[in-house]
Amino acid sequence: MDRYQLLSAIDMKLPAWMPRLAFAPQGQAPRGDVIVCVFQRGGMDGLNVVVPVGDSHYYQLRPTIAIPQPKSSDPKAAIDLDGRFGLHPALTALKPLYDDSALAIVHAVGSPDPTHSHFDAMDYMERGTPGSRALTTGWLARHLATSNNGNHSPLRAVGINAMLQASLRGEVPAVALRSIADFHLRGRPKDIAILQKTLATLYSAPMTTNPYLLNPAREVQNISQLLSKINTATYKPATGAKYPQGSFGSGMMQVAQLIKAEVGLEAACVDVGGWDTHANEGGPDGYMARLLGELGNTLAAFYSDLGDWARRTTVVTMSEFGRRAKENGSSGTDHGHGNVMFVLGGNVAGGKVHGDWPTLALDKLAAPGDLAVTTDYRDVLAEIISKRLGNARLDQVFPNYTPQMRGIISSAA
Repeated sequence: MDRYQLLSAIDMKLPAWMPRLAFAPQGQAPRGDVIVCVFQRGGMDGLNVVVPVGDSHYYQLRPTIAIPQPKSSDPKAAIDLDGRFGLHPALTALKPLYDDSALAIVHAVGSPDPTHSHFDAMDYMERGTPGSRALTTGWLARHLATSNNGNHSPLRAVGINAMLQASLRGEVPAVALRSIADFHLRGRPKDIAILQKTLATLYSAPMTTNPYLLNPAREVQNISQLLSKINTATYKPATGAKYPQGSFGSGMMQVAQLIKAEVGLEAACVDVGGWDTHANEGGPDGYMARLLGELGNTLAAFYSDLGDWARRTTVVTMSEFGRRAKENGSSGTDHGHGNVMFVLGGNVAGGKVHGDWPTLALDKLAAPGDLAVTTDYRDVLAEIISKRLGNARLDQVFPNYTPQMRGIISSAA
């Protein structure tokens, strides 16, 4: 049996929602992990997410919204990680992943640029050039452009959003996708077949010689053909995984479908908003606790749903900046600096809180009272790119910056 006969045999066994596999070109370099970047827009309060329970200054600075120190009999207490830090109790779904070394945490991490502007901080972070707008491309787009492995899939890079995330904007085409179902042709099977034939004729006809019109049209057709084979209505997450309702859970479930369908996905961006907690942030309960419950339960469901694909997938979370160390008069926190990043996958150095903790002592805070940044967020991304995505061109991905490897990834691709 040659490889094409084998492909046909496998093809007959695949679930109905899964597109048919295609062999990579001869000589193509092995593809690294799929990277999934989760951006928490609004400035997440990392101090109440991964709680510095061993730092007494934390409880002095936050008399009403602090998360209580770990106590096994108290469901509202922080979940102990290592005696120094604890997880917010709403993130209980992530503790087994931490214990299994699938989740690594980086604290006191962020951008070296001191801005407290949401727009500027997000813009710099997604460009990967803090304090500079000299480059118009995003860090993920530059990674894809410098990692030419022969993958010509129109779904090489996907942003789950109405508009493409800035980190994916560059010379490699990327797709902004709110829903896989949006690309499906609707109607009776007979009508859909006629529509598909008509579209194919249109896009192949010499209706124009302008590549600026014809090429995007053909790209849309290619995307539609791939996505039409993924039946979101009948998709059942593996291992009984249950995604929370809402746009974030739905977005991550669609990324899982694309990964398992093997349509050539290499990079995906998913946003989750609402983190601008100036007032009524809450502590163990309340507004931010609900956001964290959605975040933690979604990430846990995604990891469980992937199964064996988790070993070829790396998830990284980031937010434009953290929050002020001292709570304000509205039971919230104002714009800060240092924050927390999660790295989730089958090859991370998990079960550990990485980074140099600067403490929340007043003389150690960054102006005007923020957690200091001791790990540049580009160090985290660069280690993923070099060790799991197989791209050594870090000078092109993060120009004018020499990343430090922080030991967050346990093995290379």
